[in-house]
Amino acid sequence: QVQLVESGGGLVQPGGSLRLSCGASGIIFSIYTMGWHRQAPGKQRELVASITGGGSTNYVDSVEGRFTISRDNANDTVYLQMNSLKPEDTAVYYCNARRGVLNFWGQGTRVTVSS
Repeated sequence: QVQLVESGGGLVQPGGSLRLSCGASGIIFSIYTMGWHRQAPGKQRELVASITGGGSTNYVDSVEGRFTISRDNANDTVYLQMNSLKPEDTAVYYCNARRGVLNFWGQGTRVTVSS
């Protein structure tokens, strides 16, 4: 059974930082492309950042330079370091594992950026 479990969300003031974690089980983690997606109220889910098994990364323009995705293949965990947070970053953040037609999701962790 595949499980992706996110943690690290919460309430933070604008300009603050959070680090999201996603622990995976039930997959050969190192061969999956891992991603963080987010869904804000009333909006479609969007890809925020992704990282291949080899460490190549990709970011949506709105977070480039502020967010950093990384992975620890030894511990089957992917991270999203979020700095200089803005109110528009408020959303539920979902961890995703993808390989070919295989696509798995976590349950999401809520991030609220507000003063």
